[in-house]
Amino acid sequence: MQENSQLTVLVIDPNPGIRANLQNMLNQTGISRIESAMNAGSAIKALGRKSYDIILCEYDLGGAAGTGTAPGEGQDGQQLLEDLRHHKLIPPWAIFIMLTSEASHARVVGAAELQPSDYILKPFTAGILNERIGRALARRAAMLPAYQQVAQGNPRAAIRTCADAVAAQPRYALDFARLRAELHMSLKEYAQAEDVYRGVLSAKPLDWARLGLARALRAMGRTEHAVEELQALVADNPSLMAAYDLLARCQEDAGDAALAQKTLEDAVAISPFMVRRLRKLGAVAMDAGDAAAAEKSFRQVVARSRYSEFRDPEDHVNLVKALVRKGDPVGAGNVVRDLERSLRDTPAGEACRAISAALLQDAAGDTGGAVRELKSAVDAVRAGGQLSPALRIGLAQSLLGHRLDDEASDVLIGALNGAAASGDAAVSPQQAMSVFVKAGRPDLADGMSKQMRAQAQMLLGVADEKRNMGDVRGAVQTLLEALRLAPNNLQVMIAVVGGILRQIMEMGWDESLAAVGAEQLDHIRTLDAAHPRLQALDAELAAAKRKYGIASGV
Repeated sequence: MQENSQLTVLVIDPNPGIRANLQNMLNQTGISRIESAMNAGSAIKALGRKSYDIILCEYDLGGAAGTGTAPGEGQDGQQLLEDLRHHKLIPPWAIFIMLTSEASHARVVGAAELQPSDYILKPFTAGILNERIGRALARRAAMLPAYQQVAQGNPRAAIRTCADAVAAQPRYALDFARLRAELHMSLKEYAQAEDVYRGVLSAKPLDWARLGLARALRAMGRTEHAVEELQALVADNPSLMAAYDLLARCQEDAGDAALAQKTLEDAVAISPFMVRRLRKLGAVAMDAGDAAAAEKSFRQVVARSRYSEFRDPEDHVNLVKALVRKGDPVGAGNVVRDLERSLRDTPAGEACRAISAALLQDAAGDTGGAVRELKSAVDAVRAGGQLSPALRIGLAQSLLGHRLDDEASDVLIGALNGAAASGDAAVSPQQAMSVFVKAGRPDLADGMSKQMRAQAQMLLGVADEKRNMGDVRGAVQTLLEALRLAPNNLQVMIAVVGGILRQIMEMGWDESLAAVGAEQLDHIRTLDAAHPRLQALDAELAAAKRKYGIASGV
């Protein structure tokens, strides 16, 4: 176990007296490298500067004297942990311990579903704190080699490490099994993940294994079996929130938005504080045509996100959409003004303000006003405003509805290029072209297709230049951009596989790139099984696997 004197701790609590008390407790256990934060915002800034071995976080972070927020305001510890996990500000091996005196069932469930390393109910002693920290450190020490291999981009090595470690550390056998299964899922090896989960369940009916099994079944297209497993799981453990989330996704897969809405409403009734679940409920309610329920959810999202460092202006747009659909232009106008006051200082905020205002203008029948606002939104996007795929598509549809064809093309082409550059799974070429087809403008779809093919060809030339200059990684990233723009172009696909194999042979095995290469080889085989380069590329991939001791498929 790591020596306590070397441990670094971040204490997050708004009360200076409690921070001092925790510091004294930690000092008694030999921990002296302690820093503190009084709220979620200062904690995020601290975690952005450095990492800590242990994070001790008070659940109730709002309303203490000197914090700048009124009682009950500000992010709580659960919302902070949600942001830290979602934005990857803490690594998987970070020890996050929630401290709470909150007896409310919903809040305790909410903290537990986010999987902190532990949570301690107050009051507690230095001895209890030391015992919990020691337990968390021992588990981290056992899991750390596998976590580090994952961080290095080698999940297969991590799977082997987990399998080998069970004999030496049987105490953590279930933890190793869980990580193995999750890694198989990340590699799209769903059958192997299913085997691991079923192996665990044959010994003990653990809820996380039942949930994992349902995820694997859904991923393999066995949605009906996944639904059966999830319905039984929710019946046995009504507090397992992630089971509701997955069940709702299965119901969406089946096209039943109303049933998915009901499932999420049941989850929110039990644990009402997860912002991303509330956001999902709002979207599902909109799909189901329930504008009142969508408004309620999005209003809660806006309120609960108000003190987040990652506040998203798109939440205001969603609330405006719900209010407009509900027939409440006054309420929608108030939301637009709030957005203008608080979030307009970024291109994304300005784009969302303009989109929201355009919705209001359209609802009022002011076509000229709507066009002006839509053009302002396009200007903000061109200035760097990042929008979600759904909002990009919605903006393009509104532009086409007002015959702003060039602007719609710019918005979608920009989404394709931006996604390619960042690696995000955003608007696909097929989605972009379908926007024009559904709007009755196949001519624009053809024009976009030609433009994307021309850009892909240009990127092939750029990749050649980078490769000739010795920038092998840069060449591969450029090739992947070309692939996104022309996903079924054989010339691009061949170039991508060749570039990936060259990088692997020169710079080491890269699991994610190898998976892309193998996937593209299968795609080439489907399109042209007799392609003259196919056999040579298959041989190069096999040689790369032999070089790095990769025994089985990617």
